[in-house]
Amino acid sequence: MATEAPTHRTPVPRTWVASKVSHDYVADYKAFQFVDGEGVRCSLYVAGCLFKCDGCFNEAAWSFRRGEPYSRALEDRILADLAHPAVQGLSLLGGEPFLNTTVCLAVVRRMRAELPAKDVWAWSGYTLEQILDDSTDKRELLGHVDVLVDGPYDHARRDLSLAFRGSTNQRVLDARASVAAGRAIPWVGADTTAG
Repeated sequence: MATEAPTHRTPVPRTWVASKVSHDYVADYKAFQFVDGEGVRCSLYVAGCLFKCDGCFNEAAWSFRRGEPYSRALEDRILADLAHPAVQGLSLLGGEPFLNTTVCLAVVRRMRAELPAKDVWAWSGYTLEQILDDSTDKRELLGHVDVLVDGPYDHARRDLSLAFRGSTNQRVLDARASVAAGRAIPWVGADTTAG
């Protein structure tokens, strides 16, 4: 019996290095969103992804030079938008946030210093376990994340009824509890059960 071809590239920990692939570009930024996590959010779409999942919802962001270079002016705008009392937090999407750690760390470090009550959600093709076994920059970024939606999108396991993810292999995790425990801890929030 023939096996199905993978629908994405699988990284070997420490072989995909942000400093070697990222050009610190932002594919898009959208303030006051309701779809990229819980509550009102500011969504930063970083440029560049090596997973290249079949059926990716944002294939245009695979290029590491999509959009414009990250700038202090954009960072100031993001922080000003995040300061609005209706905004719950920041969402990091892509592209791949964990291959754009310079950009993501710049904004989350500043957000944590200036707006510590706001939360951070991140979507990644990496699994929690892969991030924990990878480079310092990826682990540092994970340390700033409150909710991690992990794992590559798998078009063969697509389920549009799932909250915050597109395929049943992806998990919605309490990132802080998961890091503390050294294992995946599901996020307790909206309906995040697997299909």
